[in-house]
Amino acid sequence: MKTLWKGAVSFGLVNIPVSMFVATENKDIKFNYLHKECLSPVKYQKYCPRCEREIAGEEIVKGYEYQKGNYVVINEEDFARLPGEKTKTIDILDFVDLSQVDPIYFDKSYYLEPAPGGEKAYTLIVEAMQQTRKIAIARVMIRSRQSLAALRIHDRILVMETIFYPDEIRSPASLNQGLDPGKLHENEIKMAVNLINNLSTDFEPSRYEDENRKALWEIIEAKIAGQEVAAPAVVEKGNVVDLMDALKASLEMTDKARKPDKPRKRARTGS
Repeated sequence: MKTLWKGAVSFGLVNIPVSMFVATENKDIKFNYLHKECLSPVKYQKYCPRCEREIAGEEIVKGYEYQKGNYVVINEEDFARLPGEKTKTIDILDFVDLSQVDPIYFDKSYYLEPAPGGEKAYTLIVEAMQQTRKIAIARVMIRSRQSLAALRIHDRILVMETIFYPDEIRSPASLNQGLDPGKLHENEIKMAVNLINNLSTDFEPSRYEDENRKALWEIIEAKIAGQEVAAPAVVEKGNVVDLMDALKASLEMTDKARKPDKPRKRARTGS
């Protein structure tokens, strides 16, 4: 993996030198835009409509549109004045329970590897966090942006998750929240709970795959091999309109799917 960032985790008066690596990757299949007539890749040029010419990278500056058509230019000297702009430290602010952080706050994941000389301090914080079952809330500068982050342990490796600030989470207040739960029938709630219990199990990531990406790869490979592409069979679903009928049918289907000699494990409720 390519090193993205080098710095240190600041833990009280302890400094733990670390290297940062991107922990995840997007496996979406990427396409190039081609000219339909000759299949040549299409180029995208930086063009100024006022000067009517293509411009080079060094001619481009960053501008903030404070009102329609009006911009204020922010240059590198302005960015250099920002607090912590050149900081290479992940500053731990607090330790909290993971269950207190709603998943909506999480953004991107990074692995933190101990740098030479920092192995003991790194192992110490990993061990202490595992024993206390806490995660750390920290502040870090990555690519000229100050981010809030959560540090947690995964397979005895420190993982840093950048998290959104509270004002970056959109309020759902304007969304339709359904109806008053008091209008639900007791049997409907009971059947829905039973359906959830039937489908509850331990989380095993290996059980899931991107079926759409897999099918797209098959189409691409078939075209490369010059084979005819066959359309996959579409599974028709019953047109169940009534909620109670849908719950009953779902319960019957999940009951049959469960093996009587090897029941599925219930999801753990603990942290």
